[in-house]
Amino acid sequence: MTTLTLDAVTVRRGIGPVISEVSLTVEAGAVTAVVGPNGAGKTSLLESISGIVPVAAGRISLDGTDVTRLSRRARARLGIVHVEQGRAIFPTLTVRENLGLTARTPQQLTEALEVFPELQKRMALAAGLLSGGEQQMLVLARAFAARPRILLIDEMSLGLAPVVFQRLLPVIAQLTAAGIGVLLVEQFAQTALRVSDQAIVVTSGRVSYRGPAADLLASPDTLHSAYLG
Repeated sequence: MTTLTLDAVTVRRGIGPVISEVSLTVEAGAVTAVVGPNGAGKTSLLESISGIVPVAAGRISLDGTDVTRLSRRARARLGIVHVEQGRAIFPTLTVRENLGLTARTPQQLTEALEVFPELQKRMALAAGLLSGGEQQMLVLARAFAARPRILLIDEMSLGLAPVVFQRLLPVIAQLTAAGIGVLLVEQFAQTALRVSDQAIVVTSGRVSYRGPAADLLASPDTLHSAYLG
């Protein structure tokens, strides 16, 4: 079973650390939510895992293999796939062409469309003409087509109407049902916790809570205290 492990990871940007000695585990077929106040370092945490930013200290491993110093491309080949903020699509390419960037075989394309059937009727449409929710669906489908073992999702709700975001949430369960481990950074803490198995709260670059997501969801006082660090 695939396991991503962070052991005391520190990330520095500028004159000081933005992430300090963060440890966590993401298991295959489960969702771990990362929540916390704005500016807490959540995005930097994901970027350190996928290789966008270097790790100053600590260790990142995938199934026991140290990937801390590997390039972003090498990590992606091992199955660590990062969905960044901002719905990064190629607007002038069709939906099919966007999916074709990661779906290298007809089977991969078919599997992606089984999870995201709403895209089937949009295949010939330029991606830039999709609604915001459909664009986010396309980004997730493209990531799924790459057959990730660990999927990092940063602020899936960004720029979406709440009702649209709620429509996308069941996709998370479909991803984990396919055996993918998901690390979900989300600004809407309560919503993220409802679809997660485990949770960590990051405050000022440090973990102020870790444990079952359901326990945190059931205790607003604990959540509030964790946000205050």
